[in-house]
Amino acid sequence: MSLNAADLSELLELWAELNLTELNVSRVEALRCSGSPALLPALSVLYAAIFLLGVAANALVLWAERRRCETRLYVVNLAAADLVVVATLPLWVTSLLRGGRWPFGFAVCKLAHLLFGVSLFASIFFLACIAADRLLSLRAAAGRGRKLQRRLVCLLVWSAALAASAPDTFFLQLVKSTQHDGAVCRPVYPSDSPRRWTAGVQLSFFVLGFALPFPVMAVCYLQVAAAPPGSDRQRRVALGYVVAFAACWLPFHAVLLLDSLALLGALSFSCRLENFLDAALRLTQCCSLLHCCVNPVLYGSLGRTFLDHVNQSVQF
Repeated sequence: MSLNAADLSELLELWAELNLTELNVSRVEALRCSGSPALLPALSVLYAAIFLLGVAANALVLWAERRRCETRLYVVNLAAADLVVVATLPLWVTSLLRGGRWPFGFAVCKLAHLLFGVSLFASIFFLACIAADRLLSLRAAAGRGRKLQRRLVCLLVWSAALAASAPDTFFLQLVKSTQHDGAVCRPVYPSDSPRRWTAGVQLSFFVLGFALPFPVMAVCYLQVAAAPPGSDRQRRVALGYVVAFAACWLPFHAVLLLDSLALLGALSFSCRLENFLDAALRLTQCCSLLHCCVNPVLYGSLGRTFLDHVNQSVQF
């Protein structure tokens, strides 16, 4: 969201902590807009619901898949990444309910954002890996080489997720609020070009989080759906993966691109645009994190149903 205010409002400082891209907290001009404070109570409830559902669902996947970890390595890593993402949500909700204040200190500020960012990128990357692996499984026989390959891919995915998250985490600081006593946890980019830095962070998240993995998923699953002798159910499931990812992430990235254009001056500033971006980013971010709850349902059903896996796991 574009922040064109002489003195950043506390509400927008708060949302900088919740937004995946840390938002545009450095953007300053002479005009202040009201934002969307009416959304905050509803967002707190929604994030709490995502936390409860996400923890329960992903923990259940890890427990049910513990006996098949080797053959379902990507699914296990996906569930672990999603579990870490939702496990950090109570920190953001606590800050939200405290009016944006970050009460946990500088170390937790850095660590929580790093865990969130690494796990979020890893979750998205593993979705692309699962799609590619499904396609490869139709064309090559499984073997010991595939197991070693999967392990190496997992190592590369977590390393890439760390590399993608580290730069933004580097700029995180505890900044004393101008609106109240206390500090907020947000990135402070170089003062010579904060708008370009913020736009760059947002565009990099769009590229790494959607523009690259989504086409991989779409192409792989469309080929899986078209491969003979596939059943109608297999085709629906394959297409469902693509639709679910797009439904959760496309709205957020569309708004994020609009915000980046506003940051770079391609869109003229107005309070109407500012308030729209503020509300849209809040709502679409919440929608995107729902994917952490959807993933266990979708990817826990590969092969046999997820409930079958649970039933088998309780048979000792």
